[in-house]
Amino acid sequence: MTTKTSDLLTATAPQAVAVVRGITDDQLDRPTPCQEYAVRDLLGHLFQVVVNFQGLAARRPVDWSEQPDFLTGDWRDRFADEVELVIRAWSEPSALEGVSPGMGMPQEVVGGMLLLDLTVHGWDLARSTGQPYRTEPAVVAELLDLAARLAPTARERGVFGAAVEPVDTGDDLARLLCLTGRDPAWTPVG
Repeated sequence: MTTKTSDLLTATAPQAVAVVRGITDDQLDRPTPCQEYAVRDLLGHLFQVVVNFQGLAARRPVDWSEQPDFLTGDWRDRFADEVELVIRAWSEPSALEGVSPGMGMPQEVVGGMLLLDLTVHGWDLARSTGQPYRTEPAVVAELLDLAARLAPTARERGVFGAAVEPVDTGDDLARLLCLTGRDPAWTPVG
């Protein structure tokens, strides 16, 4: 079985997984477009998202306060495995029904938040480590609408930065990045 959410996750996941696999140990302390995170921290956050959203798909409680060290052992392969598990979890039609008990919003929006994190943080990590990044147009189209709806609350809670004035390139990914408070031209210093 699949859902629209799992189809979109399946479209964006290979790029995010490829970026994570391409990160070398000597890049872990590099800065990212998320000012409070170095590459290592953003990887830990994205790992936590992928693991916790498996529970959210099943309406299980998740603990965001736990900060496990995911970057041990063969973490690159483990990330790929966890991404497969989260896609499988959101492939169940029941994952998109009703309201999330842990997040207090429709499950469809929660699934979209996972898609947003995987896509945008995939770009963050690619940009931070000098890797190419491409997105599927259908994913970006879905996320532009979601990011616009979430932006006021996300900015209020510090999840999105202040909107960046978009450069008129006709690039929907650049528009999405600007909506989430990222400068599409950002590069790491040093």
